[in-house]
Amino acid sequence: MFHHETFASSLFNVPLDQPLALDPQYRPLSLGVRNFRKALEAHGSHETVVVGLEQNAGPVARLELKVFPAGAGRDEDNLRYVSWMLNGLLWVCGGWRASVGGPKALCEAVVAEYGADGPWKFEREIMGQAFNRPFEVAVMDPAAIPPAGKGALALGGNLTGCRIGFDLGASDYKVAAVIDGEVVFSTEIPWTPKTEADPSYHYNCINEGFKLAASHLPRLDAIGGSSAGILVDNQVMVASLFRAVPKERFAAEVSPIFLKLRKEWNVPLEVINDGDVTALAGGLSLEQNGILGIALGSSEAVGFLDRNGKITGWLNELAFSTVDANPTAGTDDWSGNPGVGAAYFSQQAVDKLAGPAGLSFPSDMGLPERLKEVQALMAKEDPAARAIFETIGTYLGYTLPWYAEFYDMEHAMILGRVTSGKGGEIILDRAKAVLAAEFPELAKAISIFLPDEKSRRVGQAVAAASLPALG
Repeated sequence: MFHHETFASSLFNVPLDQPLALDPQYRPLSLGVRNFRKALEAHGSHETVVVGLEQNAGPVARLELKVFPAGAGRDEDNLRYVSWMLNGLLWVCGGWRASVGGPKALCEAVVAEYGADGPWKFEREIMGQAFNRPFEVAVMDPAAIPPAGKGALALGGNLTGCRIGFDLGASDYKVAAVIDGEVVFSTEIPWTPKTEADPSYHYNCINEGFKLAASHLPRLDAIGGSSAGILVDNQVMVASLFRAVPKERFAAEVSPIFLKLRKEWNVPLEVINDGDVTALAGGLSLEQNGILGIALGSSEAVGFLDRNGKITGWLNELAFSTVDANPTAGTDDWSGNPGVGAAYFSQQAVDKLAGPAGLSFPSDMGLPERLKEVQALMAKEDPAARAIFETIGTYLGYTLPWYAEFYDMEHAMILGRVTSGKGGEIILDRAKAVLAAEFPELAKAISIFLPDEKSRRVGQAVAAASLPALG
């Protein structure tokens, strides 16, 4: 295993030329990866590690990674590199089994990293839950690791008919009635899913919303929705929304909740990750593909529409993907892992940066209210608030190259409550400036934008409602 105490001499310990005033120890993983590869090229020789990832339906991803040869004195950095690349792949695609092939000692070290006593326990737990079988990493002959499979789903873009669209969030449940792509009714229903242990509460709340929306339609042809969490084949596998439900009741009553609703309403019903619906909405509005949608809200929600306009079926849970290589970076409130996206692209990030910026809040004030306070200060051009949003923009500018390792994207669309008001414009401008200065080739290949009126024309509800095809 690599050791935190050796990070000072690591190739991944790359500080910014101008350290961030609010986060001087920030070490962008993208700069570390670039530095590792540059040093490897200068070394003049390399070995190859092949990484494969498998879902229930078969192979989903494959990477070929160049690493330092044995004896080069970079064993721990080799392990860091392969481990982080595998970790990124896991949170992008998801899978129940990973295979590594190449130098024996390095491959065995990677297996140990993801073993029962390794540091990636959260990944083991979540992937096991998501795919309903124990997660494993195994050493395999590189030649036997299969190529990546096709993962795109043929969902979305179906606008005809009378439909319900819904989105389940942590504090409210949005539902809309849609006729031929036009919203005829929409509302937000307050709910408290995170604290409710009874699955019938969740079922009844969702169902009542369906009934309300259906009352505004002459008939019902289909239901489409989005939810925070990990969903596989319309089943809830992992979701913080239902965190209070006891484990023994989760599998029996929460996991199949949308299958039960489909049976009750007897119409096509599809539900997917909320980030994917966000990307789909952007694609439908802008008539563009290759969109990575990044929503900065209570956490970081991500979705991807590929260059063919298809949803991939990947997990896209980048809230848990490492973006800061510093092992002493702050942790998020669920995984406990350092330097992950949720702590950099959400209201958690605003709260984390508020103290160093000189702002303080009452101890009983929630994160949404703290965000509103900072946004109100930003509206008054407060320099502390500006520094917070500039820092988040810097994070984004250095993180997009890391995401581009896994996504073949043309556009990055940022949205969510953290981007509301002047703060969103500052985040966008700062991210563009960082990308242009540090990664000019990528800056030319990727456009970064906030949703404008045109891209809001097809909203989340319409995009969600468009998921099911009519038989």
